[in-house]
Amino acid sequence: MFRPLVWGSAMWSCVFAVVVGAAAVQADERNVAIGLDLPLSGIDGSSAIPVRNAVMLAIEEANRRGLPGGVRIVLDDLDDTVQGKHDPAQGAVNFKSFAADERVVAVIGPMNSNVAEAEIPIGNAAGLAEITMAASSVGLTHLPGALRLRPAHPDRPAFFRVCASDDRQGAGAAAFARSMRLGRAFVIDDNESYGRGIADVFAAAFATRGGAVIGREHLTQFALDFGPLLTKVKALRPDMVFFGGIVSTGGAVLRKQMGDAGLGGVPYFGGDGLESPEYLPLAGAAADGTYFTLAAPDIAHFPAARAFATAYRARFGAEPGSYSSSGYAAALVAIDAIRRALAAHPAALPGRDEVLARIAATHGLVTPVGPVAFEANGDLQRPVVSLYRVRSGRIEFVRQLGD
Repeated sequence: MFRPLVWGSAMWSCVFAVVVGAAAVQADERNVAIGLDLPLSGIDGSSAIPVRNAVMLAIEEANRRGLPGGVRIVLDDLDDTVQGKHDPAQGAVNFKSFAADERVVAVIGPMNSNVAEAEIPIGNAAGLAEITMAASSVGLTHLPGALRLRPAHPDRPAFFRVCASDDRQGAGAAAFARSMRLGRAFVIDDNESYGRGIADVFAAAFATRGGAVIGREHLTQFALDFGPLLTKVKALRPDMVFFGGIVSTGGAVLRKQMGDAGLGGVPYFGGDGLESPEYLPLAGAAADGTYFTLAAPDIAHFPAARAFATAYRARFGAEPGSYSSSGYAAALVAIDAIRRALAAHPAALPGRDEVLARIAATHGLVTPVGPVAFEANGDLQRPVVSLYRVRSGRIEFVRQLGD
């Protein structure tokens, strides 16, 4: 017997859910994702979170302006921290997750060079572009080390950076130290990719400029007591100490213990690994006399960064971090490549190979770190290095080094 269908509230709810679900699926089909790998927790998080904010800001602005075909960009951010410290193995796990998600057409990050070493082979094999704002180790892009990292496609780099590499940071620090008439340097590193690399560059450049490297030591991972090392350093009467490494691998504690060991008056140099909101609290009064480089322009003294800084403050109610402008620039590069790919084929979502090719061909893109164009190896064509010092418990910009 035929029975008329009575549409009750439950059935209307089902129909509504199906319609809304179908609309959500259809909307999701017009999304592309940008991955973000950073050390978002632990001691490095204070530097990484402002970078994430900057990437979010760039994506939000792009979505408000609109992309061809009504496409929206979503952010997929993952933390590469394990037990409070950036971890290459976790970075590799994160990048494999990005590679397995076909929505992800580019990745921003990482911050740390040893994490980049673990990720580059995965991205190269997957044809998935990665743009770092801070991983500055020379071997990530320079031969012969770079070819070891991209065996799948040695002639097609998938790793790019919008920051300077450590050959510029280390050499700039050496030149400035010699301009201060410092002639005897004791060099220490944390025995990680970034730390060893920048220390090597500094030592070679310092010697080339007539300085003497009177000692070289590598820290042991997780060591906290540097007393015996500093006793050795003090006996050699250095004019300065150079540290290759970051705050979470001992950079601030080493400086604090220099003060305890009677070496507080000895200038302490390093790279951008010492640039962290945690440095001053951990180094304490001994922080004075620290000099460090940053592989990026200083926001307050670089005209191209001012509009970004204003937008960042308005969005987050806080000052941008030192690598926020570089994170924003990295996101702009990825977004610009996606936009150009969509403009060429508005009916189709861009593929990774197309985005990678357009990133590599970026030329003259206006960003807060200046116009972006890449060398054939993925390095920025005209990077800027900034120099800072700590005086009276405050970090002061000294000047720009290089181009």
